[in-house]
Amino acid sequence: MRYFGILAFFTASLAVTPAFADVFGAKQTVLDNGLEVIVVENHRAPVVTQMIWYKAGAMDKQPGKSGIAHFLEHLMFKGTETLAPGEFSATVQRNGGRDNAFTSQDTTVYHQSVASDRLDLIMRMEADRMRNLVLSKEVFEPEKLVILEERASRTDSSPGALLGEQTSAGLYLNHPYRLPIIGWRHEIEALTIDDALAFYRQYYAPNNAILIVAGDVTADDVFALAKTHFGPIAPSDLPDRPHFTEPPQLGEKVYAYRDPRVRESSLSLRKLAPSYGEGDRDQVYALQVLMNILGSGNTSRLFRALVIEQRIALTAGGWYSPNARGPAEVGIWARPTPDKSLDDLKAAVREEVRKVIEDGVSEDEVSRAITRLQDAAATAMDSLAGPARAIGRARISGLTLPEIEAWPDRIGEVTAEQVNEAAKAVLGAPGGVEARLLPSERPTTGGEDKS
Repeated sequence: MRYFGILAFFTASLAVTPAFADVFGAKQTVLDNGLEVIVVENHRAPVVTQMIWYKAGAMDKQPGKSGIAHFLEHLMFKGTETLAPGEFSATVQRNGGRDNAFTSQDTTVYHQSVASDRLDLIMRMEADRMRNLVLSKEVFEPEKLVILEERASRTDSSPGALLGEQTSAGLYLNHPYRLPIIGWRHEIEALTIDDALAFYRQYYAPNNAILIVAGDVTADDVFALAKTHFGPIAPSDLPDRPHFTEPPQLGEKVYAYRDPRVRESSLSLRKLAPSYGEGDRDQVYALQVLMNILGSGNTSRLFRALVIEQRIALTAGGWYSPNARGPAEVGIWARPTPDKSLDDLKAAVREEVRKVIEDGVSEDEVSRAITRLQDAAATAMDSLAGPARAIGRARISGLTLPEIEAWPDRIGEVTAEQVNEAAKAVLGAPGGVEARLLPSERPTTGGEDKS
C-alpha cells in the first residue's frame, strides 16, 4: 500500500494505525512447532474472524522475482491434496461466511469470517493449505493472466499508481520496498511454478506465522483447536534473511508524470522515517502525534492553512504508518485550486513544514492530538476484524503483545519537546521525493508548473 493514488487511505487510517491490545484483552500462546496463536474474545455476536499472518511479503522475494508473494497468495486458493481448486472459498461461502487475502511488503494474510461454530472447519482447511498446496500448469498459467490483468486495471490504468511505483523506487535507494508489491510486468510474465513452490516451501510454515482469532470464542477453545489442526505440522528451517539498510540521502528527487487521464494536478512530498521494526521507537510515537497535528483531518495545520485560510489547495493532509519491518515513510499531499500552480502549492506546503521545524508545536496541540489518538483506541472493539488486523500489523512489525498493550499509555507520555525533536530529525532531514501528477496539457490559468 505504497501507491500515491491511495494516499487518502493513509490519511483516513492515520489515527487507527497502531494496535490497542489493552482494549482488546488479547491472549497468546505459542505451539511447540513455533506457531503463535492470539485470541481476542468478543461476544457481541456469534461470529468469528480468523486471520493467519505469514512473515513473508513482497520484500522477501528473490532478485528478479518481483510479485511472487502476491502471485502465491492467488495460488493458495487453487487446491490441496484434499481440496479441489476453488473449494476452499466455496466451502466458506456454503457455510455463510466470506474469505479473502492480501499481500503487503511485509506479510501475506489469509482471513475468513464465519459463524463461531464453523471455526473448527475453517481452521482445519487453513492448516491443510499451509503445507499441502498442489499446483499444476493448468491452474498456474491462467492465474498468471489474472494477475497481469489485475496489474493492468489497478496500476497501468491508474496514473497515480504508476507515479507511486516511480517515487517508491526513488525513495528507497537500497531496500526492497522500492519494488512494487504486485511486481513489474516483465518479471510477472517470467515467473514459474517452481518459483511459486520455492517461495511456498521457504516461508509457509508454523514457525513463520501468526494465527489471530477474534470473535465469539474463548481463548482456551481456540488454543485447543490450533493444537489439533496446526500442531502436527513440523516447523521449517527458515532461510537467513538479509538486513537491508538505507544509505544517506543527500538530495531530493522530483518525479513529474503527465497523463491525459489526469483531471486535477496533485503534489506529494515523502521522506523516510523510523518504524516499529527499524529505527528509534521513541521517535515513532512522537511522529504519530506530529502527523496527527500536521496532517490528519480538516482540523490539521495543513488543511487549515492551505484550504481554509490561504485557499490555495482544494484538500491537503499527511500520513505516517509505522507498521513496517523496514523503514517507514512520512508524507504530505495536496491538490491546488484551479487558479494556483503546483509551484505555488509547494511553496505554501514548505512554509507550513518550516514553521513546524523551526517554531515547533505547542503543548496544547500535543495534548489534543493524544486525546484524538486515544479516543480512536477506545472504539477499536467496535469492529470484529479490526482487532485482528491491528494486532497482526503490529506483531509483524516487531512489537510484542505487551508493547501493543501499552500503546495508549505510551502515546500519552509523548511531550511537545519530543514531537519537535522528531519534526527536526525527520521532516528537516535531507533527501526525500517530490511527486507531481499532472494533466497532459499545461494549465491555461494560474502560474506555470516548472516540471
